[in-house]
Amino acid sequence: MKWKKWRLELLGVLLGLIWIAPFYLMFVNSFKTQRELFEGTLNLPSSLEFSNYIEAFQEMNFLQTLFNSVLVTGFSIVIIIFFSAMAAYALARTKSKVSTVILFIFISAMLIPFQSVMIPLVSLFGEIDLLNRGGLIFMYLGFGSSLSIFLYHGAMNNIPETLDEAARIDGANKFQIFWYIIFPMLKPITVTVGILNTIWIWNDYLLPSLVINSPGSETIPLRMFYFFGQYTTQWHLAMAGLTLAILPVIIGYFFAQRAIIKGVTDGAVK
Repeated sequence: MKWKKWRLELLGVLLGLIWIAPFYLMFVNSFKTQRELFEGTLNLPSSLEFSNYIEAFQEMNFLQTLFNSVLVTGFSIVIIIFFSAMAAYALARTKSKVSTVILFIFISAMLIPFQSVMIPLVSLFGEIDLLNRGGLIFMYLGFGSSLSIFLYHGAMNNIPETLDEAARIDGANKFQIFWYIIFPMLKPITVTVGILNTIWIWNDYLLPSLVINSPGSETIPLRMFYFFGQYTTQWHLAMAGLTLAILPVIIGYFFAQRAIIKGVTDGAVK
């Protein structure tokens, strides 16, 4: 038993080193000059100078870009959770063939590749003047609802309808039943939905590149593209920019780790 435990611990350490290696390379190379990067990526920098970070911060217009990413991601997550939970509640509590068909339509939408609809989608939103951050948030609602409704619907089936009936007897309407009784019980799955959509939206490059056209409205993945030109690539600034880009995620996880871990584990148990 001790030998097996030792092997598992060794395997865990090796997997941890493999996982952390890209972050180590990114952090170390962010202090190098362009010439040092071409000479080798594994060796340590000659000096720890923060000029790369200052230049990347200025080139990215980091504070404005960070605000854009937080704004788009935050609003998208809120409306995805709100509308997906309500839609799942309506579909779960309405026992009919129509609700079943609608649910299958939402599930089947996950199988449609984005590349097959992106050109008509962008053309349609361009005609109604929604190629901006508001239109981008609305698109994220459409693309993120399918999986979210599917997850909420599965969790909703585990909540007995007797709770609805008891609240209805006490005089609560449907919205009050959902908001004050059902939705608080969905906290574990809400955390899961929030995590999945946050990872996708925060790191998404393709959709913002098609929708965001005005300067000053770019998200962090979109702004990172400016370090990669047609003829030259500023790898030293790109590494510093990537380090700056992941700092908000690490800080956010540090403060929210207890709620995230509890939500995920509670959802796994249920």
